[in-house]
Amino acid sequence: MTAETSQTLDRGLRVLKLLADTDHGLTVTELSHRLGVNRTVVYRLLATLEQHALVRRDLGGRARVGLGVLRLGRQVHPLVREAALPALRSLAEDIGATAHLTLVDGTDALAVAVVEPTWTDYHVAYRAGFRHPLDRGAAGKAILAARARPVEEPGYTLTHGELEAGASGAAAPLLGVTGVEGSVGVVMLADAVPERVGPRVVDAAKEVAEALR
Repeated sequence: MTAETSQTLDRGLRVLKLLADTDHGLTVTELSHRLGVNRTVVYRLLATLEQHALVRRDLGGRARVGLGVLRLGRQVHPLVREAALPALRSLAEDIGATAHLTLVDGTDALAVAVVEPTWTDYHVAYRAGFRHPLDRGAAGKAILAARARPVEEPGYTLTHGELEAGASGAAAPLLGVTGVEGSVGVVMLADAVPERVGPRVVDAAKEVAEALR
């Protein structure tokens, strides 16, 4: 800690990070041990975080991340979208297809940024806010592939006609971005995705990931 930082705020943020890393919550005693502070300090931190709905405690006394975190999370989308737009514009213009950044939202894939090419006679209409199950479409399947192979570097995923008749998609997952799970992809009116598109989508995903780090 330096003179310019707040010890209490630092501890509160550490509590949230510890709770976010567990599915079963933590007791006051467990938090006390992990933070290296006494139980009274932990009680005060939890009480303050509960007032802002950032933490909740179940009947057994275990603390968990609260629903208030979701409200904060919604504000992340505009920042992520802004960071991703340059790479998406380049991808859309290069491939001549609609490019998109998709993030996980519960059990759905949610398009948070979409860029359409400017020079094509026609392209797939795909709008920010469009959502679909993770197990359908290239964007969601690319995310699931990254979950299944977290150590390896996943390539790209191709699909055809899963979300829109006659449309094909290619997507690659975002890798190495803490707190962000998503993919970058393109969707086009074609029976099959041209060979060069997959590697180009992988490069775009890397560009977006780098912008978000």
